[in-house]
Amino acid sequence: MNRKIVQNTLYILLLVFLLTATNMANAEESNTEKAGEILHVLIPAIAYGTTFYLHDKEGRNQFYQSFFINLGVTYGLKLSINKERPDGSDNNSFPSRHTSATFQGAAFIQKRYGWKYAIPAYIGAIFVGYGRVHADKHYVEDVLAGAAIGFVSSYCFTTPFKGVSVTPIADNGTYSLTISKKW
Repeated sequence: MNRKIVQNTLYILLLVFLLTATNMANAEESNTEKAGEILHVLIPAIAYGTTFYLHDKEGRNQFYQSFFINLGVTYGLKLSINKERPDGSDNNSFPSRHTSATFQGAAFIQKRYGWKYAIPAYIGAIFVGYGRVHADKHYVEDVLAGAAIGFVSSYCFTTPFKGVSVTPIADNGTYSLTISKKW
C-alpha cells in the first residue's frame, strides 16, 4: 500500500477532469453541466474505489453508511419540499443531489484519508455546485444545502484510516482544532 500512489492518482484524475470541465465551461452552458455530471459520479467513485485499493473494509462500510444516509436525506427533502427549479423543469430543486453526492465523496476522502488527498475532490465538488447554478438547475441555497448534507453525512460516519486526524471544532463562538492519532 503506497499512499503516495493514491494521492497522485487522485490528483491526476481530478486534474484531468477539472481541466476538461474548465475548457467545456468556456464553450457553452451545456458542457459545464456535462462536466458536472462526470464529476458527480467520479468523486464518489474515487472515494469508494480507494477503499478497495487500500484493502480498507472498515472504510468501505463507513462509505456505505454515509452514502445511503446522504441519499436518503437528500431524496427525503426533495420529495417533501417540492421547490421549483430555476429553469422551471420540475419541483426537485432543493437540495442539490449532485452537490450532496460530490461533497459526500470529498468529505469521506478528507475524513478517512486526510486533507492532502481531499483537496482535488473538494475543488471538483465546488465546480459541480457552480455548474448546477450556472445551468439553472438549482439556486445557490439548494447547492449549499446539498453540500452541507453531503459533508455532514460523511463526517458523522467516517473515522480516520491510519495516522493523524485533524478536526475543526466550532462551539459557541469558540474555534479550535483537535488532533488525534489512531493507535
